[in-house]
Amino acid sequence: MSSPERLQTTCPDCGSRLVVDAATGEVLSHRKPKAPPAGGADFDQLLADIDKGKREAEDVFDREVAALKDRDRLMEEKFQEALKRAEEDDDDTPPVRPWDLD
Repeated sequence: MSSPERLQTTCPDCGSRLVVDAATGEVLSHRKPKAPPAGGADFDQLLADIDKGKREAEDVFDREVAALKDRDRLMEEKFQEALKRAEEDDDDTPPVRPWDLD
């Protein structure tokens, strides 16, 4: 079917049939695969896909909630540490005001 000047191959990504010129590598023809009929997937498979999507969304939500809880704990620890350092650095000198530098 294919001559030495033309190569026929199938795209591994989309499944299209390609006819390629052997010398230049140019695509001479591109034929998309036939789409399955509109009602091709059965109802049980569609329902399973929806359930899988729901489970994945719940997992993502649970991870985000856990991250927020952990974030609150970390922020509280950082605040307590900064408070402790502020108490240890008991420096009675007031901060330098920018207009005092003139």
